[in-house]
Amino acid sequence: LLLGEGISGFPDFLIRALASKDFIWVTLLEFNIGILVAFFQRSGAVKLFTEKVGSWVRTRRQVGGLGWGLGITIFFSDYFSPLFVGPVMRTLTDKYKISREKLAYICDSTSAPMIALIPFTGWAVYMGGLTIGIGPVTDQATAMDLYIHSIPFNFYSFLAIGMVGLLAMNIIPDFGPMKKAEDRAKNEGKVLRDGAVPMMGKELTNLEVSTTGKPNIYLNFIIPIMLVVGINLTSFIVYGKIAILQSYLTVCSLFAITMILQKIDNLQGVMKTVMAGMKGVMPAVTILALAFCINTISRELKTAEYVVSLTEAWLLPNLLPMITFFLAGFISFATGTSWGTYAIMIPIAMPLAFQFSGGEVNTLIYSTFAAVAGGGVFGDHCSPLSDTTVLSSLGSACDHIDHVKTQLPYTLIAGGIAMAFYLGLGFMG
Repeated sequence: LLLGEGISGFPDFLIRALASKDFIWVTLLEFNIGILVAFFQRSGAVKLFTEKVGSWVRTRRQVGGLGWGLGITIFFSDYFSPLFVGPVMRTLTDKYKISREKLAYICDSTSAPMIALIPFTGWAVYMGGLTIGIGPVTDQATAMDLYIHSIPFNFYSFLAIGMVGLLAMNIIPDFGPMKKAEDRAKNEGKVLRDGAVPMMGKELTNLEVSTTGKPNIYLNFIIPIMLVVGINLTSFIVYGKIAILQSYLTVCSLFAITMILQKIDNLQGVMKTVMAGMKGVMPAVTILALAFCINTISRELKTAEYVVSLTEAWLLPNLLPMITFFLAGFISFATGTSWGTYAIMIPIAMPLAFQFSGGEVNTLIYSTFAAVAGGGVFGDHCSPLSDTTVLSSLGSACDHIDHVKTQLPYTLIAGGIAMAFYLGLGFMG
């Protein structure tokens, strides 16, 4: 209706929104994640890991710190990070009565914010590439130099990572909706609120451990994880891009064969586990489909371009970094995509910055570029439409709205402080 196509145009709209390479890719990735988690559960690998780690991680603070540490270690993919940390840590956080909302927050806040600070990721190459041809940025080398020098000015990413670390290890106390969730988990033993709808279905979370065969923590847990990480790192080093879907397809195939050889399951049992894994992630696929539909509407209505056009006329050099951060955050929140935000904001904000700087590459240039990067991460981080937010809810088996609601106060505080820093920097510089 918003697009003026009426009810009769709805099927065509769905095809435009969902028959895209990006949606199909993310859906296949989620299915494979569900299958791998089901294999972990069915083989007894999760139970073995919990018992093993439980021998040296004995407090809620240590468990939270472990989750935070794992999150910042997986710095090469904002998709892989929450889908790795969530399933690996979930049984352990449940054991120590850490709410699923807290786990989802840890997963989400150590994915995109961390990756935005690393200069040799797809994010850096993409954002740097968008600046080529603007001002004195004439090639990829100059663009990457700009990206590297802007990293210290990406205040939001630093604040988000630091804040989640302090909260995860209980160095600073929880507050707001997250405190309520944590009190419920600690006092009542309920890691999910009554009536919550986890993004991971009961087919997966309640999957019974096989009573046949003999699981091995290395063969059924450590090696599969190392293979996934190794394939992605090798692909990134050799080809300059990660191979998330390929890595999960490979590991799931090898895991299925291994389970049969270990006599944990026969072929029929393995196929039932595969189906349970795929069914378990259907809530996430449904939410993601709705998000893609809303993103398509926003894109076709040119909402982001309209918002930017309202501010161009009265932008001042001193206010440019702060306004840029605010606009990037707003657009990313409304559309659920940081990369789409970068494609809109960089061609607008960076020419303005170079115009104000007289063509020189100075603090204004670095801070404006960082403001776009940080603003995109901020909006993506707290938007219920963001794919990484959905994947964090999926990986932690958390109710999606509960995740967004409990995380939002923390992201708003970090975003507010970042805006204050950009305002101060604008007048100091």
